[in-house]
Amino acid sequence: TVTTRLDDAYVKRIDELAAQNGVDRSALLRSLLLYGLREKTIRDALEEYTAGKRSLWEVAERCDLSLWEIIQEVRARHIHASYDLKDLEKDLRDLHE
Repeated sequence: TVTTRLDDAYVKRIDELAAQNGVDRSALLRSLLLYGLREKTIRDALEEYTAGKRSLWEVAERCDLSLWEIIQEVRARHIHASYDLKDLEKDLRDLHE
């Protein structure tokens, strides 16, 4: 169980959205938190990738996505992929470990 305080205006918006989606407040909040957690994990991992701190394969593993799924995320977010032969070789070694 997790407890947090929100302004009444946010609670009203949450309740409205829950009603629109035909779910209760708890179900909507759970869905929003999981979505936000996934999004934040992907965003942080891709920032590390663009900074050269992680390979694309490491990013995929951290985000619990396949390599192809993370490549699609890179494309969708218009991130320049500086992926070269050295990176591919490292990812293939990591894959076989």
